[in-house]
Amino acid sequence: MSDLPRMVRIAEEGPREGFQIATTPVPTADKIALIDALSATGVQRLQVASFVSPKRVPGWADADQVVGGFTPRAGVTYTALWFNPQGLQRALTFKDRLSIYGSITVSASEAFSLRNLNRDRVGQLAAMRENVAEHQAAGVAVTRASVQAAFGCNFQGEVTLAQTMAAVTDVMALAAETGCAIERISLADTMGWANPMQIERVVGEVRARWPSQAVSLHLHDTRGLGIANAHAGLRLGVAEFDAAVGGAGGCPFAGHPGAPGNIATEELVMLCEEMGIATGIDIDALIAAGHLAEKALGRTLPSALLRGGSLTAFRAKARAA
Repeated sequence: MSDLPRMVRIAEEGPREGFQIATTPVPTADKIALIDALSATGVQRLQVASFVSPKRVPGWADADQVVGGFTPRAGVTYTALWFNPQGLQRALTFKDRLSIYGSITVSASEAFSLRNLNRDRVGQLAAMRENVAEHQAAGVAVTRASVQAAFGCNFQGEVTLAQTMAAVTDVMALAAETGCAIERISLADTMGWANPMQIERVVGEVRARWPSQAVSLHLHDTRGLGIANAHAGLRLGVAEFDAAVGGAGGCPFAGHPGAPGNIATEELVMLCEEMGIATGIDIDALIAAGHLAEKALGRTLPSALLRGGSLTAFRAKARAA
């Protein structure tokens, strides 16, 4: 286990992920309260909203009000998500509050690309070429390469290592063609098909092909293997993960309504800290934010740690005995 990182950077995506699939409208004030609570936990990166069509994602019809309403905290980088020029322009109006960068995103599954974006790989790469040009024209650097459905797909079924590597190769080739300096390659288990052996194979192959690139993992706990997959990533030295407080979220177009979403941030923090890997995050403050998210969403979130609590009080009691 000599490849374990000494510190992990966790990108908290709970607000954006959780509120995009809320079954009932969540008041703007509740969204802002959760963002402010998460800002105080020690997270360094926090995704706060999606600038998307309210017809497609009605849970983010109030994105502008939310981004304009939270209280920025020193040391926290705030980000948002968008998919088209209109979304980029909306984000740019908040450039004093958000870290704005572009991404090149494709799916390793043709079936998911067609269902999610109504484009096949060729069409998505053409759209991404236009997307890069739009970002560069606006003075926004494109620094992320992302592959969705990198480990399996509810619509295609198995996604082979060769298919995932072809998707990564296409993204990196487009980045080189358009002069983008990619800072990290993100591999997403969008529909919760990954297992630890797959994580080892895919991350190992990406590392072998692009040894100088940082790799991040976006893992879903759809079928209960999210934390096991995170552990496999940690053993390989992966030091960047996306997670969502309480395990909120999930792709609204992935075909498994009601299933758990992203890995729970507090469970990932506990895994890391128990293994001696620093996160800089206060786990008890994070658990409190998780309960706040449950209240805002009006439902119990899947995180086991929100039910069981951390070990902080038990250790303090044992020390005092």
